[in-house]
This record gives sequence, structure tokens and C-alpha cells, in this order.
Amino acid sequence: MLAMQQPRPAYTRPAAYTRTAVTLHWFIALLITAGFTLGATMTDLHMSPRKLRLYSYHKWIGITVLALVLLRLLWRAAHKLPLDEPMPPWQRIAAHATHWLLYLLMIVTPIVGWMYSSASGYPVVYLKLWQLPDLVSKNKQLADQLVDVHATLAWTLFGVVMLHAAAAFKHHFFDRDATLRRMLAWRRS
Repeated sequence: MLAMQQPRPAYTRPAAYTRTAVTLHWFIALLITAGFTLGATMTDLHMSPRKLRLYSYHKWIGITVLALVLLRLLWRAAHKLPLDEPMPPWQRIAAHATHWLLYLLMIVTPIVGWMYSSASGYPVVYLKLWQLPDLVSKNKQLADQLVDVHATLAWTLFGVVMLHAAAAFKHHFFDRDATLRRMLAWRRS
């Protein structure tokens, strides 16, 4: 007697992100907030050991964000994303474009900061343990340009993060969908 072949269940996408994705999302958000706050305040301080220490912390945060974002992209490539909540096509396009812009800014901003540090003649010594290679040679004129580019990128990242958060709150409080809740859920990986 032949056994009846059971139909294969259709693969369904998860309702929420994995624990790893949620952890990376919120840890990166925390680090960006800290790095932006440091960057916005440390430049106006007078030269002192404290200012140099804050610059080191800012660099460490930037390199950590860069590494975690690359890890997050690898994780994202290996794991299915939850389906988008129902929304008009223009909102879906805007949401996806915003996410990719965030990834781009989270990669480019620390790299330009690292380049600025190299061009200024100050190596990046991650956690006081590893001196990272200079990305460019010491060059004051280039450093003067890179500091402005880094600041512009940081403020742009800040603006896009605020837009991202506002959209999440809009979905949660006005649309009353699961967009925000699925990034708060701690489902099993």
C-alpha cells in the first residue's frame, strides 16, 4: 500500500524579526545615539585630556557601529524578513528606500570619520587595543574637507533616523499595525 504523500507546507515568512536582528537593531540605535551626542558636543570643548578621551570614545562607537551594521546585513541576507504590513505602494517604496539609506549612512559615516582621523594624523586605536590602518595619508587640506563631509553625513543620518522613528510611531499609533511591535518581539530564532 502506497503511503499518501502529504503536501509540503508553504513556507511562511516570520511575523517578527529574529532575536539577533532585534538585538542588533536596538544596540546599533543606542550606539548611534551615543556617538551622535558625543560628536555634537565634543567639538566645542577646549583641548584637554577629557576632549581627547571623548574623541576616542566617538571613534570606538563609530567602528563598532560599522562592524555591527555589516554583521546585521549578513544576518539579514541569511534570514527571511517579516512581510510588510499592508500599506500603499508609495509607503512601501519609501520604507525600503529609507532602510537602505540608513544602511548606507551607517557604513559611510564611520568610514569617512575614520578617513578624517587618518588625514588629520590621528590613528584610530580601537578600544586602546588595536591600531587600525590609516585609510588615507596625513593631509590637512583633505582633513578639512572630510570633517565637513563627516558632519553632514552624521546630521543626515540623524535626520533619517528621526524619520524612521516617526514612521514607526505613525504605524503604531495611527495605523495600529504591527510594524513597530515586530521589532519589539523576541521570537525564537
